[in-house]
Amino acid sequence: MADRLTQLQDTINQQAEHFCNSIGILQQFSIPSKFPGFERSGSQTPQQQQNQEDYAMLFATLISRCAKDIDTLIESLPSEESSTELQVQSLRRLEAENKEAAEQLEEVVRQGEILLEKIQGALSDIAQSQLDMQNPALILNKDVKPQL
Repeated sequence: MADRLTQLQDTINQQAEHFCNSIGILQQFSIPSKFPGFERSGSQTPQQQQNQEDYAMLFATLISRCAKDIDTLIESLPSEESSTELQVQSLRRLEAENKEAAEQLEEVVRQGEILLEKIQGALSDIAQSQLDMQNPALILNKDVKPQL
């Protein structure tokens, strides 16, 4: 996951895209102005007007949501009042949490390895039992000790 500044930059870029796209939609669907002495035959159909309203609502929603995301990301950035001491304390706390999580992970891995050994042993026993059942003569020969 990206850091907060990268997330903020990405969100600002996304907001710029929304603005550009909304202007493009305005240019594409806007009603041309009439000039005196110049008549143009072309009017919008009700369907085009509905699409224009839908696009307006869509981009208004996207732009407002993106603005809220930008505000949230800005609020989550460390303030200037955050002193070096507070940052060091925060880093120490994070390091302690990281060390504890690493110890828990090591314990889970150790338990997993023990369980894996048990499963492999059980599978080996099952395979040997299946082999013994396929060749009953071998079972009888195992019980007989070789004479020297």
